[in-house]
Amino acid sequence: MMQQIRDSLNGPLIVGVLLAIIGIPFAFSGIEGYFQSNANPTIAKVGDTKITQDQLRRAYDQRYRQLQQLLGENFRADQINPQRMRENVLQDMVQDALLRAEARNSGYRAGDAALRDYLTAIPAFQDSGKFSPERYRQLLAQNGYTPDSFEAQQRDSLIVDQLRDSILGSAVVTADEAALATRLAKQERDFSYLQFDPAKYLPTVNVTPEQVAARYEERKATLQAPERMKLAYVELSQGSIQKAEAPGTDILKTLYEAEKSRFTTPETRRASHILVNFGADKDAARKKIESLSAKLKSGSDFAELAKSVSDDTGSKDKGGDLGIVKRGDGLLPPKFEAALYAMNAAGEVSEPVETEFGWHIIKLTELVPAHTEAFEAPAVQKALTDLYVNKDLQAKVQEKTQQLEQLAFENESTLEPVAKALGLSVQTTDWFTRAGGAGIAATPAVIEAAFSRDVLTDGVNSKPIALDADRLVVIRKAEYEAPRQRELAEVEATLREALRNEEARKLADADAAKALADIKAGKSIDEVAASIGATVQKQDGVTRNKSGVGLALLQTAFKLPRPVGAAVSAGNATLEDGAVAVIAVSSVRDGREKDGHERDTELATLRDARAGAEFNAYREALKKTIKVEVKALPAEEAPLP
Repeated sequence: MMQQIRDSLNGPLIVGVLLAIIGIPFAFSGIEGYFQSNANPTIAKVGDTKITQDQLRRAYDQRYRQLQQLLGENFRADQINPQRMRENVLQDMVQDALLRAEARNSGYRAGDAALRDYLTAIPAFQDSGKFSPERYRQLLAQNGYTPDSFEAQQRDSLIVDQLRDSILGSAVVTADEAALATRLAKQERDFSYLQFDPAKYLPTVNVTPEQVAARYEERKATLQAPERMKLAYVELSQGSIQKAEAPGTDILKTLYEAEKSRFTTPETRRASHILVNFGADKDAARKKIESLSAKLKSGSDFAELAKSVSDDTGSKDKGGDLGIVKRGDGLLPPKFEAALYAMNAAGEVSEPVETEFGWHIIKLTELVPAHTEAFEAPAVQKALTDLYVNKDLQAKVQEKTQQLEQLAFENESTLEPVAKALGLSVQTTDWFTRAGGAGIAATPAVIEAAFSRDVLTDGVNSKPIALDADRLVVIRKAEYEAPRQRELAEVEATLREALRNEEARKLADADAAKALADIKAGKSIDEVAASIGATVQKQDGVTRNKSGVGLALLQTAFKLPRPVGAAVSAGNATLEDGAVAVIAVSSVRDGREKDGHERDTELATLRDARAGAEFNAYREALKKTIKVEVKALPAEEAPLP
């Protein structure tokens, strides 16, 4: 039982929880957490669960930063549509809320033991590879959680996992279905094709000025230059604030006395146990544990007895060893912990102890008393100095943050007094649009504030905006260009090129259609190619996932019906580069059915695919049984006329 908890400390990363805690990432720590909005309307409701604007903003920022981290130097803010991304994030939140509501309604529950195993396996909550209650509480507090609220969320995650597993585990695939899938998946086809590239028709295409002008009038409403702006801003960063000098001994001594717990290693105990599960007969289990206790009192070896009779499969092979435990670390059932800490010396063995896991006999194998490092120790001196300097820095950060907010508010039409008072410089961004730009204009919160009524229309300073945990900015409008109609001269070249490409595409489509008709009428693809001076390209023994063959070619070749007799099965496809291909399938060979391990693997793969499809269908069906209300997300605030 307990060894399973300990083994989980070295287990795989619990991705869902880790993202929830670290991936946010620490959105309420440092100076970023200084400002919070009181306006928090509900934007979606799933059953009794409300999704608020703040929750969406937090999830959006998390997704945005994950993209930044994932793409690194390749990240480009102008390739992200903020409105569409917000809608996608909200859709994911609604789906998650649906599953939580259904899991609760269906009676799924997560007990204390399951939750404990789940939380202690999260590396973010560990110190030197072991679960740390202090770090756990600290990280929750930094992220605006209480243990109760966070653990309630994680219970929801666990019951959703139970619901998901029950659905995924119900998928069934018969051997005949698997055999058919194998024949189709491993099928091979021989085909030939002709390629008609619109680019080759471009030299024959002429576009007149009248055609360009007509296209301009036709598309005029879409030929808008988007609004854009430049920002002036001041940035307050923690790194720019001068740190305090190392304090004197008297100050360090006072700090040491106040923070002595930091330098105290609490008492630890190493324990072993023998576990007897209750099973179907609780009274029989009690009699068994009493018999084992008597054997130990008669001189039986504890470790050998644990190896032979303990029901804790995780610890029995190690003589019942549970490793080092600390009082109050949450890893031990309360009665187990009370019995262990009632012993006074290594080697003592308890009377039988009953917990929710069964009956235990506990042996205290090692006792390490609490120890406090001396004030004079170099490591303590350094830690105290760092602590003093960091506390002083945080006080300065808070003071300057308050000054930044106050000065920006009192001098709402300029940033110069703000910069002068705080020793900062007024900087300017490059042009950017609502899709974002470079530098601070890549931060969603900055973009939102820049195009808000306060900054864009009223022309006042923004409130301080967090770029990350250590940096704040105040922005104001420097320059602004409203959306405008592009003149014909600005877009003439683009329109001309588009018209030429369209006409070339029409010519390629026409020739491809004629070639396809000739093949369907009975001509061979070689005859058709010879008549138009084209080259036949051949692909033999092609599978559905063959590399080096374009996806459009593969998809079309495998969608066409089997050829009958000497005839071919023909069709066309638009390729990835815009060319048109006329395809003639001449032969189809089904894949060989597998046996043994290969068949089992194929069956499992197909079952996983079906399980995923069934789960997606189940999620969609939930929307018909659980009421979902989603408000339309407003477009980002536009300037007043």
